[in-house]
Formats: sequence, C-alpha cells, structure tokens
Amino acid sequence: MHATQLLIHNEWTDASTGATGNTISPANGEPIGTFAEASGTDVDAAVASARKGFESDAWQSMSPDLRGKLLWRIGQLIEENAEELAALETLDQGQPTFISTNISVPLAAQVFRYYAGYATKIEGKVSPVSIPDQLSYQTRVPIGVTGLITPWNFPLPIAAWKLAPALATGNAAILKPAEQTPLSTAYLARLCVEAGVPAGVVTLLTGGPEVGKALVAHRGIDKISFTGSTAVGQEIVTTSARDLKRLSLELGGKAPSIVCADADIDSAVQGNLQGALFNTGQACGAFTRFFVHRSKVDEFATKIAAAADSLKIGPGQDPDTIVGPLASEEHLGRVAGYVKSGNDEGAQLVTGGERVGGELANGFFYRPTVFTGVKDDMTIAREEIFGPVLSIMPFDDMDEAIARANNTRYGLVAVLWTQDLKTAHSLPKKIRAGTVFVNQLPLIDPGSPWGGFGMSGWGREMGSYSIDEFTEPQTVFINLS
Repeated sequence: MHATQLLIHNEWTDASTGATGNTISPANGEPIGTFAEASGTDVDAAVASARKGFESDAWQSMSPDLRGKLLWRIGQLIEENAEELAALETLDQGQPTFISTNISVPLAAQVFRYYAGYATKIEGKVSPVSIPDQLSYQTRVPIGVTGLITPWNFPLPIAAWKLAPALATGNAAILKPAEQTPLSTAYLARLCVEAGVPAGVVTLLTGGPEVGKALVAHRGIDKISFTGSTAVGQEIVTTSARDLKRLSLELGGKAPSIVCADADIDSAVQGNLQGALFNTGQACGAFTRFFVHRSKVDEFATKIAAAADSLKIGPGQDPDTIVGPLASEEHLGRVAGYVKSGNDEGAQLVTGGERVGGELANGFFYRPTVFTGVKDDMTIAREEIFGPVLSIMPFDDMDEAIARANNTRYGLVAVLWTQDLKTAHSLPKKIRAGTVFVNQLPLIDPGSPWGGFGMSGWGREMGSYSIDEFTEPQTVFINLS
C-alpha cells in the first residue's frame, strides 16, 4: 500500500483533520494506497506557504541560469526514477506499461528539459514612444501563486507540462492531482524537493473536488491552470470571475477523423484504431467521430471492427496489453451509459458494447465498441465519451465532411487521412481545431502548442505559449529629461 501526504513548505504532513482517502486499482478494484484529504485549513496553509515561497529571496534572487539548472535536475531525477514512476502510473491509472514507460514518463522528463532552456530566454522589448525624453521597455514577470489542477488520464505528464513552465517563469505552484490518481504526482513533488526547489515554491494538495474548488475560490491564488472536463472548466470560469484570476483551461474534445476516398485504407484503419483506443480512449485528443467516404465506409467499418476485436485487453502491467481498464467504476458506468444511448437512438452496434467478464470482471474493463449508422445529432456523436467507443459516419463530398466535422462545440483535435498532397495542405485551415494531424496518431511535443477552440478551452500549453500563460507583461517608463 502506498501512502501520500501533503507537501507544505517542503514538509510532508498529514491533513489537519487526519482524513484520508483511498486510491483504487482500476485493474482489480482493490485499494492500492491512501492519500491525505486536505481541508480548507490545509488549503489556507498551502496558499500562505506558496506566497511566502514566491516572495522569498531564495526564489526571487535565483538567477535564470540557476533556475534552468534546477529544472534540468528535476528532469534528470524523473529519468533516474523512471521505472518506479512508470509502475506507479500504470498501477494507479491503469494505462498499459508501454504507454507509461515509453510515453508518459519520458514526456515528463522532456518537458522539464525543454523549459530549463527557456529559463534564460524570457525576453522583453523596448518600445518606441512619442512622448519626449522617455524610455519605455517591457519585461515579462511571473504571475505569482498558481494552482495547477490535473486530471486522472495522464497524471504525471500533465502535471509536468504545467509545473515546468510555471517554475521556469518564476512562479510558485500548488499541485492538485485528481483524487483517483495522486501517486505519481506525489512522487514528482518529492523529486522537486530532492532537486532543491526552495520551500514553498512547490506545494502538493491531495483530496477530492472540494480541494480544487477551494483553490479556485481562494483570494491568494493568482492563476489557475486546469485540465479536465468542460463542465468543471465552466464552473472554474464562474468562480474565478469574482477576482479575475488568470486562467488556462484545456478541456474536452470530440475529435473528427476524415478518411478521404484516396486514403490508404489499411493505414487509416490502423492509425484510427490506435488514435481512438490510446489509453483506452481516455484522452481528450482521442479520435472519436469517423467521417469515411461512402465508397470506403463498409470496408473501413469491417476492418476496424475486426482489428478492435483482436486487441489484447488486460491489466496495464501485462506487457501484451493494448487496451487497459477504464479509470474507475464510475467512469465505466458513464461509458456504458453512452453505449446504451447509441443503441437506443438507432445506431448499429458492430462489435463490443459490454463490460469484460471472466477473470477481469473485478476490474473496470470495457470492450472496444464500434457503431455504424451514426447520425450527427445522436448523443454518441455530440458528447465526449472519453472511452473506447467509435462512431462511423459516411460522407459524399469534402465540403460536407468539413461542415460536419466542424459541427461540434469542441475544437481540440482533428485528423485527416489522404494521399493527395494538395488536400493534406489545404484542408487543415478549414477545420476548427487547435491541432490537425495528417495521416498519423495524436502526438504531443513540448515545442508545439496544445489547446483548442470553442468549448475545448482557453489558451495554449507547451512551446513559448506556456511562457505567455505564466507571465504578465510589465511596462517601465524612465524619465530621461
């Protein structure tokens, strides 16, 4: 059993009330650890400590070079502890080992190295002004105390890609992981202390939704960076309006995949299957709505259903597992509810559509599910399912496909499958999505912005965009007369 505490001013401590919660293995439904359930008193203490850390000489006087070395050291420690971090991520979240080992942990280390370089490259500018005898210049200054609220689908890398730019720009950060998956984030906080982060600069609060709500409402928090559901993001906007907190919101998605008549159908089947079932479909960029040219739709549906049926379902620790469990019993019920709605509204179930039984019955496993005959107004075509459910819909011409792909309140990711170079370059600009992939899986890289249009959120993460998200421009006027 793993036990995590709160980290406040570089001291590990129980919740002030002594309350704890359990984290559950999605592979078998058994408790695997406990976490401190922070109270309002703990939130107040964490914010006060973070403010003290942010304003401390140790942090404010640290040179950009030393701050970069500190971030680089955190990245090194992630790599040195990669095996244990990957095991925790798979145990707590359920993701297959090939994802935790080859994607989640390496990406977390890579992000810290990337922003280590940025610490010495946060530049301002001099502005020519028309007022006589005035020098006017701008710098970018840290926002202050930031609350970083992360989801349960990729706990470690998402914590890293929020924390690294927050520290590179000189902010203090309070990490609040999802209560379903606190273990790897607690380990990351421990590595930050080991690397030498000054007291108060990195804080860890664990607990349920009330902890996150308290952070968002707290007057001592200057910025919230949140990744999670659109509904919670809307609540954060409402609460933050009271004191105009700065916000970054990476929310839901309903990614369209357009398979053109000239697409390599076997490559499209394989790529779409992987893009749809990556982390068992528990990814905001997962491909979910498949617009397939009518001349290819029957072949596509037959092949992707057969391929989905052939995938190994099992615990993430099994090296042969491709499809792991869903994150919780509650989420499994949510996915099953969407599948029921597809059946009730007239979509044709081709394969899947049921919980896995037998020796996996105690875990939260759901078979990859493929629907055809899906209409654009069906629930499964409109709402984010966040699970292994694929909806296939035919189209006749590209204008129709683009209009239907854009007929969503989300706009995070889209993908296009074509062998025509002109189509590959001309279509993406017509699609309302933050990232458009062509003939490939959804990818994330520290050098490329990540975020979306519409109800997929506000702002961008990664690249120089995160530097902007965690700083404010400040102007200085100098009287030269």
